[in-house]
Amino acid sequence: MIPYERRKQLLQILDETDFVSTEQLVSSMEGASESTVRRDLKAMADEGLITLMRGGASKIRGSSGDTPVDSKLILNTEAKERIARCAADLVQDGEVIYIDAGSTPLKMARYLGDKNITIVTTNVLIFQELAGAKAECIIIGGSVNVNMGSVVGDLTVSTLENMFFDRAFLGMTGFSSKAGFSTPDFKESRKKQVVKENSRHTYILVDSSKVGVTTMCKVFKLDEVEVITEKETELLKECGSYIVAK
Repeated sequence: MIPYERRKQLLQILDETDFVSTEQLVSSMEGASESTVRRDLKAMADEGLITLMRGGASKIRGSSGDTPVDSKLILNTEAKERIARCAADLVQDGEVIYIDAGSTPLKMARYLGDKNITIVTTNVLIFQELAGAKAECIIIGGSVNVNMGSVVGDLTVSTLENMFFDRAFLGMTGFSSKAGFSTPDFKESRKKQVVKENSRHTYILVDSSKVGVTTMCKVFKLDEVEVITEKETELLKECGSYIVAK
């Protein structure tokens, strides 16, 4: 089993309980030695995905920071695929759409290739997903946050202020009753707000692991935008409008 697959499986195990011992993880990982599991846990702790504890590990929940996009891509993959496919189904030929940075918006690209549309994006990872696609892709300039795979800054905002979209699909770090939809970065927050102002329809793509998570910068109130997620929750019912992806 390659490291990517092992770490994905480890995260799935840790997602089901508050604490898992190293011995339990080793017994659950077929063909992985204790030293290999410990190495994987150390790498995941360095990325901010888990907390190492005496004799085991726990998954970090409700963080006020953000997770690198390459780590996000291995989290909750089934839910993110459902959300991305549902979001892509809303897009009609001839539309101009905005795709935000983030792992779930990124997954939309594979479902948009055959549509006659224009995609505007600040997601620097999207090109590999659009190879051979019919859609035209425009990437907005600015400063690149390599860790998040995102373009941000004054140049980004000034460009987006003069562009208009039929639909915008935004990622978000978390949402809660108190903080609404939030992100840990002021530049990301401002960028998302500008896009919403210039879009006919705005959708937030969030899987249920984001429920109750609060980060530093409030972006929108819960009832300001439409949400696409994979599971109905009590908090979701506080939103003005939402779609549950099948």
